[in-house]
Amino acid sequence: MDWNHYRFRSLWTLSAPAPTVYGALERIEDYPLWWPQVREVTRLDDTTGIVTIRSFLPYDLTSTLREGRRDRETGILEVGLSGDIDGWARWTVTRLGAHGCLAHYEQEVDLRKPLLRLLAVPGRPVFRVNHALMMRAGRRGLAAHLEAV
Repeated sequence: MDWNHYRFRSLWTLSAPAPTVYGALERIEDYPLWWPQVREVTRLDDTTGIVTIRSFLPYDLTSTLREGRRDRETGILEVGLSGDIDGWARWTVTRLGAHGCLAHYEQEVDLRKPLLRLLAVPGRPVFRVNHALMMRAGRRGLAAHLEAV
C-alpha cells in the first residue's frame, strides 16, 4: 500500500438546479467566497490556475490546476493537479428531482509535500478526517452561496 496515495469521494445533495450548481463549480476563482478552506485561487489563463487550501490542520497545500474535461451537458468538470498534491479531481453534477441536484466529487491524489509524506502512516487517519471536514464545510458554503444568489 502506498501511504501517500488517497482516493476521496463526496456526495453533496443541493437544493438548486444542476445547471446553477455546475455554473458555481466551474467558477473556481469564486471558491474562496463560499468555501472557507479554499484560501486563494489565482487564474493563470483560461484553463490553468493555482489554488491554496487549508482545512482543520495548520498547513497549506498549493497546487496548479489544469483543466481536463469540461462538459456542461454531462455535468462533468475535471482538473489535473500538480504541486503539493498530484493527481486529478472531478465534479459530476446531475439532476435530482424537480429542483435539486447531486454534486459528486471524486479525487485521486498523491501527497508530495515533504512533511505530509514523512507523517504518511501515523497521519493518514487524521488527513482523511481533515479532508472530510473540508468537504462538509464546502457543501454548507455552496448551499448558502446558492441561496444568497
